Amino acid sequence: MPAAPTARRSLRNLLTAGAIASALLVAAPGTGAAKSASADQGSPGRAGLSGARELRGPGCKTLSRPGTSARMRRIERRRVKRCTRPVKAAASAATGPLYWGAWIGSQLTGDEAPWDMGAVSKFEGMAGKGASAINFSSPFADCSSSCTYYKFPAAEMEAIRAHGSMPFFSWASSATPGSLNQPDFQLSDVIEGHHDAYIREFAEAAKAWGHPFFLRFNWEMNGNWFGWSEGVNGNQAGEYVAAWRHVHDIFTQVGATNATWVWCPNVDPESKLHDLASLYPGDAYVDWTGLDGYNWGTNPTRPDRWRSFDDLFKSTYDRITETIAPGKPLMISEVGCSEYGGSKAEWIANALESARTNYPLLRGLLWFEKFDDGMDWPIETSSSAAAAFAQGIQSPSYLGNTFASIGPGAIQPTG
Repeated sequence: MPAAPTARRSLRNLLTAGAIASALLVAAPGTGAAKSASADQGSPGRAGLSGARELRGPGCKTLSRPGTSARMRRIERRRVKRCTRPVKAAASAATGPLYWGAWIGSQLTGDEAPWDMGAVSKFEGMAGKGASAINFSSPFADCSSSCTYYKFPAAEMEAIRAHGSMPFFSWASSATPGSLNQPDFQLSDVIEGHHDAYIREFAEAAKAWGHPFFLRFNWEMNGNWFGWSEGVNGNQAGEYVAAWRHVHDIFTQVGATNATWVWCPNVDPESKLHDLASLYPGDAYVDWTGLDGYNWGTNPTRPDRWRSFDDLFKSTYDRITETIAPGKPLMISEVGCSEYGGSKAEWIANALESARTNYPLLRGLLWFEKFDDGMDWPIETSSSAAAAFAQGIQSPSYLGNTFASIGPGAIQPTG
């Protein structure tokens, strides 16, 4: 999620204190504690989330030519008139079945999922359906004092699988406390192999666990609010792709084929963020694409304006599915809506309808069920919002939690 204009979200906020158990930590030999800036320093500007770009029909530019006959000039004028009419939206193309779920915060039970699976049950109780995927996260290391690496979260993965859901693990090549100044966790450190022993151990543990999971690595890389983006933390152009491939290659070398790699930028309707094409690792290194996007509305924490689901997602979805990664399934990995500025209930209803009817390659949607940066993302902020979510998710297009015994290899869309 992009940072609020006044306070950048640190990765510490992605983890509940109870989740950072000492059992998940191992020593990180040769890694010094990262120098961290205070949470209020270097706050990046927020991402531009504006309406979708205007559609234009192809081949509509007409140049006048000297000596053209009167008949041909009339024909060309009619052609120009046709081409300047508003372009009708393409007919809806039904999406196949969608995985659905959430990144669930501590507000429901006092601890986040999956460290407390009761939070999943409470969320599902509001939704009236079992979630097919659960999002959770970890950076590489905890550098609160001396740096220690986080182990592969096998117990948490197994808790999600036993529930019938698929783990959706967001893994970042950074450390807590969160900061844009982490000299030991620059992309060049990954590329040069400084973390190879840890990455290899993590990949081997993933292989040993043996069940499929989504691995969303270094997400929202086209922004400037996380330390793994190019242009911040000393990272240079071209290093994002090189770092991604380096980590992916280690997983391939150890045979951790149960990781399903998700490349997930932030929505960027006005193309104000980093160019996506330059950040795409390539089809051989990506299984699914993804998108994160939020309707901030006019919430006083971060006043913006009301934006529809299609305003946020459609243009970047089109760019990814038509030119960057055609044919790859796409997962909306984070989405949320504020109560301020419009009807959250209507927004949710329209979003869940549009997601399953207007985005043919969209095959998953994960709600951001957390209070974060003072924002009111959870569905239970009003009874009408919760009811709209429950009603929309009842569509048979949204799959339940029936994936405890999913087969080996990368996770595929169903249907």
